[in-house]
Amino acid sequence: MQTHFSSAQRADPAIAEADAILRTCVHCGFCTATCPTYTLLGDERDSPRGRIYLIKDMLESGRPATTEEVEPIDRCLSCLSCMTTCPSGVHYMHLVDHARAHIETTYTRPLADRLIRALLARVLPHPARFRLALKAAALGRPFAGLFARGPLKPLAAMLRLAPRTVAPAANPARVSPARGPRRARVALLEGCAQQVLQPRIDVAAIRLLNRLGVEVVRVTDQGCCGALVHHMGRAADAQAFARANVDAFTREMARGGLDAILTTASGCGTTLKDYGHLLGRDPGYARKAATLAAQVRDITEFLATLDFPAQPPRGARVAYHSACSLQHGQKVKAPPLDLLRRAGFEVVEPADPHLCCGSAGTYNMLQSDLAEALLARKVATLEAVKPDIVAAGNIGCLTQIAAGMGVSVVHTVELLDWATGGPRPAALLEHFQAK
Repeated sequence: MQTHFSSAQRADPAIAEADAILRTCVHCGFCTATCPTYTLLGDERDSPRGRIYLIKDMLESGRPATTEEVEPIDRCLSCLSCMTTCPSGVHYMHLVDHARAHIETTYTRPLADRLIRALLARVLPHPARFRLALKAAALGRPFAGLFARGPLKPLAAMLRLAPRTVAPAANPARVSPARGPRRARVALLEGCAQQVLQPRIDVAAIRLLNRLGVEVVRVTDQGCCGALVHHMGRAADAQAFARANVDAFTREMARGGLDAILTTASGCGTTLKDYGHLLGRDPGYARKAATLAAQVRDITEFLATLDFPAQPPRGARVAYHSACSLQHGQKVKAPPLDLLRRAGFEVVEPADPHLCCGSAGTYNMLQSDLAEALLARKVATLEAVKPDIVAAGNIGCLTQIAAGMGVSVVHTVELLDWATGGPRPAALLEHFQAK
């Protein structure tokens, strides 16, 4: 793609990077076939190629973003399926993140939109606040219908997605020792939303890792990875979260060494692995951030290196949903499938496994109509393979898909823990209790 940035514009490192990404695009259109929003809406502006044109015009002009540019970019899921498909290697993720930061600083959204986005940014990344908000949702749920239309529609989506009960915090030990000879020492990212919505996931992960000879360390002062605010264009907030995590994990690496930093939420993992870029222009953090990013592994990616023990058949058919952040963002596709099969499950994939379920961080709240359409399509393909259980590796996907499925939806690691001696996952339906 030919660009026309001035030399003064290219002096800005962020613009220079956007220019390089834009020039990589050759207009081939392969991305349109795998873009969830384009397949739903059929509008070129709602495809990666169309958004690239909009971003190019917006950045080249140097002017504030307009509604005509903001709306299609807001409708982007950041599922990154286009990056898997693109034959030219266009780094769409970094380009759209830059566009969102530009929108955040130059575009004035309607008041209700600004307030809702501020609420999400100030609540979701902070577990204590999020826990209180979920408890308060019980008071607001009777009024959800009033919010279903108009500018407060995202509030209705929030209330619909909020669980009716809030699990107590897990509070794992500072060090969970390996059983038998220690094979590795790892830290587990606790994150933010997952430890409130489903703290049992990390509890299962720690049990499983300990059983396989892995010592798990709880790193104090860690927090949200920054993904939620980053994808809303709040670059400074995302960088602040990243710096705090870099400091926390760097201290732990210096104290006792770490063989890996593991995540059980693939959306977090994609962001952590990108810390070298997120803080790449910060002279005080660039090297430390890159060092941390190189240590990050999805838990299934790590388990695949441990010679996971084969288990007898469990008599359960598992439909595996590959989270976009795992298959497209981290390029981790085979390990979860292989591990589930080694654990004794019959594993099937739905049709079009590359397409998003519609969760995408805050997307299912801010773009609820599209999210519901994507969920309906995903549920239909999952139900078509007639599973007993649905498994996924990201909390957003678990929450989203569970809202539409009639079978249990659990994290991959919960099934692996169960198959190797752990308790039956609480979310499983009653007829698996004896298996």
